[in-house]
Amino acid sequence: MVELFENELNMPNRQSSKGNQLKFKRDNVWYKADYLGYEGLAEYTVSKLLRCSSLKAGEYVDYDLDQISYNGQLFNACRSNDFTEGWQLITLERLFRNMYGESLNSMIYSVRDHTERLKLLVNQIERVTGISGFGEYMCKILTVDALFLNEDRHTHNLAVLTDGSGNYRLCPIFDNGAGLLSDTTLSYPLERDCIYYIDKVTPKTFCRSFDEQVEIAESLYGSSIWFNFGYEDVASIVNKADLYSDEVRKRAIDVVMQMRRKYEYLQY
Repeated sequence: MVELFENELNMPNRQSSKGNQLKFKRDNVWYKADYLGYEGLAEYTVSKLLRCSSLKAGEYVDYDLDQISYNGQLFNACRSNDFTEGWQLITLERLFRNMYGESLNSMIYSVRDHTERLKLLVNQIERVTGISGFGEYMCKILTVDALFLNEDRHTHNLAVLTDGSGNYRLCPIFDNGAGLLSDTTLSYPLERDCIYYIDKVTPKTFCRSFDEQVEIAESLYGSSIWFNFGYEDVASIVNKADLYSDEVRKRAIDVVMQMRRKYEYLQY
């Protein structure tokens, strides 16, 4: 458990449809407190399962679990080392607003065709930043979101890294806490079986279907991420998270295994 203070809060105007978790930075460690359910468990579980993928270690942020004491309250939380390496994290939305004074998200949704929406997103970011391969990067993110049901991916939490001098590079995949039906307060109470909710979860990146997002991304940029994990791997990871109740851990395992079966083709 770590006690954190107001001067360590780190919440610079982030917008999210799922609310704002308390976020802190102390030295080179970032902390995020659970807000609507078990976001920390979801973040931790997804990052550990990404170790069982074709991604290289630097392509995603590794999270561990902790507890935060803040303002007299105790929160379950996750933590990660600072992955910016001295660069600055800038969301795609803020980047575009700084450059052009308009919303990238609004521009994307002004286009009716879903394929053209993703192409517009990728082309605009490559043009603004000079980063190549942003389409393949987006395909990886959208596949991770589909497999782990991350419903809260949009231009306010998609980001790149900048050195402040006009140079940009890809950011490791982060912010998966809205996955695995983690919102037990508003959207996915534990009283119902996860199967009831799975088909009700929708993404927010450029359309309302995980399957369609992945299909479009793969058709444009190719399949670019693969996984190799089974029940024993998932159970071993989740059951170490004893900050959470048996009921919550069972829910997380069940969701992962249901989605693994759905996206069996991603296994190698």
